Amino acid sequence: MKTTEATAPVPAESGMPVTKIDVPAKKAAKEKKEGTVLNVFSHGVLVIWAFMVVMPLLWAVMTSFKDDRSIFSSPWSLPDELHFSNWSRAWTQANMSDYFLNTILVVGGSLIGTLVLGSMAAYVLARFDFPGNRFIYFLFIGGMSFPIMLALVPLFYVVNNMGLLNTIHGLILVYIAYSLPFTVFFLTAFFRTLPTSVAEAAFVDGASHSRTFFQIMLPMAKPGLISVGIFNFLGQWNQYMLPTVLNTDPDKRVLTQGLVQLAVSQGYKGDWSGLFAGLVMAMLPVLAAYIVFQRQVVAGLTAGALK
Repeated sequence: MKTTEATAPVPAESGMPVTKIDVPAKKAAKEKKEGTVLNVFSHGVLVIWAFMVVMPLLWAVMTSFKDDRSIFSSPWSLPDELHFSNWSRAWTQANMSDYFLNTILVVGGSLIGTLVLGSMAAYVLARFDFPGNRFIYFLFIGGMSFPIMLALVPLFYVVNNMGLLNTIHGLILVYIAYSLPFTVFFLTAFFRTLPTSVAEAAFVDGASHSRTFFQIMLPMAKPGLISVGIFNFLGQWNQYMLPTVLNTDPDKRVLTQGLVQLAVSQGYKGDWSGLFAGLVMAMLPVLAAYIVFQRQVVAGLTAGALK
């Protein structure tokens, strides 16, 4: 039979205090120190990244108010005088006003069409099981991986045979087809996170499928619609390859074509101040849209994880 020997506690010597080692406290202090170092490093990287992104934008805005001589003599200094004539010259003489109107018509029409068609297709793919559901879904995903460069030549002949070449509505249809794969992919995952009990309650009350979609499910998907709408707006506003191939009419050029034409038409003379003013004009709507809807964009991106 084995016996266990108990060790008696060693009494503390007189005058020597007994210290209790708190291991969890030391571990917490170490983790806190490591977290502080990580936060400092991550914030430093974010500051550097913000500087790299913001500085070119500020430099372009600052340069748009200089004259041509100051742009080359002192490119990094503030303008001695604000030359608002650069903006008026770019708006009138460089036809930026016409390019702006054409871009608003094309992007506005294509954005509405993309969101309506994409949300309807995504809702059906996310909520209804039918033969070929996954096949159609993967077809949309495959459209995201198809290079647009390979489709330019056949797309040109298709649009030309349909009589839509050099037209605003033809460019709108092409933009919608170009943006649908990503829109369906994004919204399908978003509609799957919405509660089914609300739609079931609507069906019990006698609502049709179309009424349930437009009056109940679509308003619930507002964060996702805003997020994918911002992404499509950025891509369509900055699109250059498609309008260059499908829109050769000088009177129907969009902003990206107008900026390139402004740069090319300068030759060796160079109206650089007007060019920078036009560049800032084309850049401001994108920045304004993101600043206004930045909260909705973040909410739409994170809503899928908060089911």
